[in-house]
Amino acid sequence: MAGLRLGPLLRYADGSCATVWVEASRPCTAEVRCADGARGEARTFQIEGHHYALVPVTGLTPGTTRAYEVFLDGTRVWPLPDSPFPPSVIRTSMEDEAVRVAFGSCRWAAPPAGEKDPFGPDALDTLSARMASNPEGERPDVLLLLGDQVYADETSDRTRRWLAARRDLSDPPGNEVADYEEYTHLYYESWLDPEVRWLLSTVPSCMIFDDHDVIDDWNTSAAWLEDMRATGWWQQRLLSGLMSYWVHQHLGNLSPAELAADPLYAAVRDTPDGTDVLRAFAAEADADAASVRWSYRRDFGRVRLLMVDTRAARVLDEEHRAMLDPREAEWVREQALDAPGSYDHLLVGTSLPWLLPHLVHDAEAWNAALCRGEKGARWARFGEDLRRRADLEHWAAFPESFTALTELLAEAGSGPDAPATILVLSGDVHHAYVAEPHWRAESPDARILQLTCSPVHNSIPLSIRLGFRFGWSALARALGRRFAWHAGTPVPPVSWRKKGGPWFGNQLMTLTLRGRSARLRLEQAREVRGGRPQLATVTESELAR
Repeated sequence: MAGLRLGPLLRYADGSCATVWVEASRPCTAEVRCADGARGEARTFQIEGHHYALVPVTGLTPGTTRAYEVFLDGTRVWPLPDSPFPPSVIRTSMEDEAVRVAFGSCRWAAPPAGEKDPFGPDALDTLSARMASNPEGERPDVLLLLGDQVYADETSDRTRRWLAARRDLSDPPGNEVADYEEYTHLYYESWLDPEVRWLLSTVPSCMIFDDHDVIDDWNTSAAWLEDMRATGWWQQRLLSGLMSYWVHQHLGNLSPAELAADPLYAAVRDTPDGTDVLRAFAAEADADAASVRWSYRRDFGRVRLLMVDTRAARVLDEEHRAMLDPREAEWVREQALDAPGSYDHLLVGTSLPWLLPHLVHDAEAWNAALCRGEKGARWARFGEDLRRRADLEHWAAFPESFTALTELLAEAGSGPDAPATILVLSGDVHHAYVAEPHWRAESPDARILQLTCSPVHNSIPLSIRLGFRFGWSALARALGRRFAWHAGTPVPPVSWRKKGGPWFGNQLMTLTLRGRSARLRLEQAREVRGGRPQLATVTESELAR
């Protein structure tokens, strides 16, 4: 009999259909049955001996909330027996309803119950517990996970013990993951957490990778990539990372219509074992970044989300360095400008912040100039070493891409059909803040903001707390101008100010978008003496009326 190994995850949901992702223990037919009679089924496909299904659920009624169950070969496997959680539900939207979007990034898996958590309470666990205790209360309509869903290069003690039982950790890559099977262990460790498992079964989710989903500073430079390709373990690590991402995260980002038109998805499902097909795809993606698009668009009524790949789509040649290859950049532009007036809010999900503290921005732009050789070969070598040591690889480290994104946001936010807000949602930097740009030329009509929120569950070293507090200061801004002077970097097309933060903790931001109004709430997971951790509101603000 087939068992449920992982999931279910409710991924896509709109007014009439949804998709539910599962991993089973053997080949089978997965079925989702809703309380109102809506249902769907799909046969599992096989990758590296694992069996997955993405079940399309049709016949849903807009504006309804319906409990669902999961069956494998006719046997009910979800909800789990004696589950302490309320039923998992599929909630379908109405065009004129408010949309609540919760987002964050950087979640290191929580330890098993009873073990001390070195990073403090997990914001996703805490959100799940709050929702479970009040099923009729407020809940996100979608959860955006903006990178570092798993840490392939920073494994837990229990994962290291598991790795040591299957191979010699004295051989590279040591206690980091090496292949597809080891990646699946990371997802089990993270997504079998009972609170997170239930949360992901009942709140639709959108995901995009960042560096730790593969390795720290993934694709930071051409020299970095050359060094990695010279190792004996990198190729298998990268292909396994892309394959596991496609299975566990990317497929669920797509709508049923997009899945039906996806030739790779069809090819994997049409063969008894899709491993070779998927590995060939990953190898092509590695050889030619333009051969695949990990970015995607989702529309929630009059809210448009563009989730942008800022890792695999990079151009790394120093003379043509870009955050997005030309094909990817053009796609983002087309989606942002498509059907002006058809959306009230544009959300741009990019794991790496567009607007950083001024000192960090200027240091990254200065470093990019050094690495291009504008101060000579010795400075270029110094710049490359510094880039890797200090993680200087955000939008500011790709100056032309920074300018192009800035101009695109201004264009999308201008004119009679401009949206009320354009909100750039990011994570990565292990703290939260709000920054607002001001254009040196004519200002756009939309309110444009950088909203950064991380980590969901991870460490926040003292160096980050001190460094980013200082990075926003007037003294740091003056120091940044010295960097810009030394490299001769041009003045950015915008200036910006911090409007809130920096805030440090395990945290989530939630946007409530209704008509042309927008509100922001930041909550942190905090210990409660004698009780379970709770989410505490740190700040609330109105972004647009």
